Amino acid sequence: MSSLSVSESNAELEARIRRKLQRQQFMHLIGADLTTIEPGRVQAELKLELQHQQQRGFAHGGLVATLADLVAGFAGVTLIPDEYGLVTADLRVSYLHPGLGDKLVATGWVLKAGRRLHFCEAEVRAFGGKNPAEGLVIAKASATMAVVEPLVAQAAG
Repeated sequence: MSSLSVSESNAELEARIRRKLQRQQFMHLIGADLTTIEPGRVQAELKLELQHQQQRGFAHGGLVATLADLVAGFAGVTLIPDEYGLVTADLRVSYLHPGLGDKLVATGWVLKAGRRLHFCEAEVRAFGGKNPAEGLVIAKASATMAVVEPLVAQAAG
């Protein structure tokens, strides 16, 4: 497996990732949108609404974990060929503050891209309300993503 082609432009990378996102139904269900797509780094935003809250009015922990998983995973996807896939093998989320505000912004990046595993991190920030202008980090995550080879390559091997 080769990593991201040097000849792939940022516009081509973004188009490739956005094409893959069309099949990411859960992301659409929660209302998240990728706002930054770069090699090894992805950012998503989500407007916090009533359906995202748990019983105390905070962003639900499952939503926060989903955002962290989403951006860590798609950061990894930016570094693999189009015919390959990436799935979460391990995800650890530490919740630092309640998710309060108007918007969540999640940023994910690749620490180390390997042939079979990518080691990624993510953070989720809350904006609006009493949060500082740069947002309040409400969660940090560490993820191990497993590279999934194309079926043709698997059958031959």
